[in-house]
Amino acid sequence: MATPLTPAVFHVLLALSAGDRHGYGIMKDVHAQSDGQVTLGPGTLYGTVQRLIEAGMVAEAPRSGPRTVDGRARRYYRITSKGRAALDADVSRLEQLMRVVRTLREAPRGSRG
Repeated sequence: MATPLTPAVFHVLLALSAGDRHGYGIMKDVHAQSDGQVTLGPGTLYGTVQRLIEAGMVAEAPRSGPRTVDGRARRYYRITSKGRAALDADVSRLEQLMRVVRTLREAPRGSRG
């Protein structure tokens, strides 16, 4: 998966960069890190996680919390080195883009081509 990452992939990798999470934990982290602007439903979340597993960017982690919640098995996920490299590359791309934005905002209005 090359950069730029999709918003769902970016947010899932960002949530997992803080540590192993189960699906609901990822959803809560994404909602919090985006100030409520990004909400991943179960279909989007688990479809994204499955694609990331297939791409080698995420792996299922040993359970670090309860094995079941309300009788349902809980799976935990972790970012892999490949996933961290993809996240880091996209963060660098976004930082470069923000440098361009700041430069354009600071330029006098008449000098913008």
